[in-house]
Amino acid sequence: MKTSVLAVLVLCLAPIAAMHAAAPPQSARPNFIVILSDDQSWVGTSQRMIPGNPETASDYFRTPHIERLAAQGMVFSSGYSPAPFCCPTRRSLQVSQTPARHEYQADREGWPAVYRQQLNIPRMLKAADPLYRTAHFGKWDHRYDRVTPAQQGYDVSDGPTGNADGNGLGGTGDSGVGSKRGKTAVLPDPKLVSSLTERASAFMDEQARAGRPFYLQVSHYAVHLDIQHSAAAMERAKALTPGKKHHLATFAAMTDDLDAGIGRLMEKVRALGLNENTYVFFLSDNGGRSSLPDSKNLGLGLNHPLRGAKSNMYEGGIRVPFIVVGPGVKPGSVSAVPVTGLDFLPTMAELAGYRPALPATIDGGSMTAVLRNAGVGEVKRQRPYLIFHQAVDRNAQSALRWGDLKLVKTYKTGKLELFDLSKDLSEANDLSVKRPEKTRELDQTLTAFLAQVKATTVQTKMGKDQ
Repeated sequence: MKTSVLAVLVLCLAPIAAMHAAAPPQSARPNFIVILSDDQSWVGTSQRMIPGNPETASDYFRTPHIERLAAQGMVFSSGYSPAPFCCPTRRSLQVSQTPARHEYQADREGWPAVYRQQLNIPRMLKAADPLYRTAHFGKWDHRYDRVTPAQQGYDVSDGPTGNADGNGLGGTGDSGVGSKRGKTAVLPDPKLVSSLTERASAFMDEQARAGRPFYLQVSHYAVHLDIQHSAAAMERAKALTPGKKHHLATFAAMTDDLDAGIGRLMEKVRALGLNENTYVFFLSDNGGRSSLPDSKNLGLGLNHPLRGAKSNMYEGGIRVPFIVVGPGVKPGSVSAVPVTGLDFLPTMAELAGYRPALPATIDGGSMTAVLRNAGVGEVKRQRPYLIFHQAVDRNAQSALRWGDLKLVKTYKTGKLELFDLSKDLSEANDLSVKRPEKTRELDQTLTAFLAQVKATTVQTKMGKDQ
């Protein structure tokens, strides 16, 4: 009798054992997801970037999925994009280098050959573990030198896309400007949010089934112009009370659609059981615009309380929504430590177990210690300050943030401005006259760095909006 019972148990358990034996082992290496929004202001979501301060969120837009993302991880109140424009930020994220080293190099025509060979996120992860698979979906926007994702080591991508590819309304040219730019449309897949999310989800599903670690970057076309939204999102926007800062229903609806796409992507992560071994980084490629079609100025700027907007070095141009979720990251935590998209590559290198020393040209640093210490600590970079710079086809301007102090330098006028961001978030109080020695010290530091990397400080041509 005992023998027959044992035989039955063996027969019953055999399929279960076989199923487990056939299942691919999950890699010990972590997965990484970067969600990059486009032109999204620091105050372009309903998530408060500084707890207790309602001014640091939108007074109209609703983004419940981004709020949920923040509740699952860490909000960085001083999170920065590498640049106040699309293209230089997108290059910088790949190689952890300030645009002063590449996009605004004095030898701009010669640097693409070097850029193509540099250590970047795909190459670094594959060196850490050849099993890593990498994908880039959405807006690539490397512009004039036509570097493609495949050339940079991506296994899967949408190719060398630009703004026009996400407009869905026509438009040609690698400048990425659609022929109906600034217009509004109701579409079933506005800004391709749904299709991007579907391809990203399919990629994750494939890697999960194979047990391979992965890097996935979803570079959304939203909320860049053109304004596009779904009919359902517009109905939700109409039910909300417009604010004094934000009140354009069409833009609120586009923001809603973007938020919904982020929610679907995160739900897929949970459904695949990947959330215990996956780090998610969310940020915008630059600050929000200073104006929008059909939007009225009701007394508060679109980026209030920040000064400036996309295209300049004030906080409104470079401070962006910045959230990190993952193993060891305290849910609902907030960090005031200044971080930047340049920190992604060094952070992933540490978390993925990349052993070689990072190149001396890496400008970012690992955020791991801060992520694992509830937001307290410092990001150790090769230099104790953050550099922001643009020239050539942009208004030549630089910024340097060192601790709470920030220097802004405008080359056309030679103007130097100094701000204490701990007391003056809006950069309304220029301290350069009161603190001339500190102003001079920071200017000398900035000048020395730009000279070292051979950056140009001259605008030689006019650039188109990105």
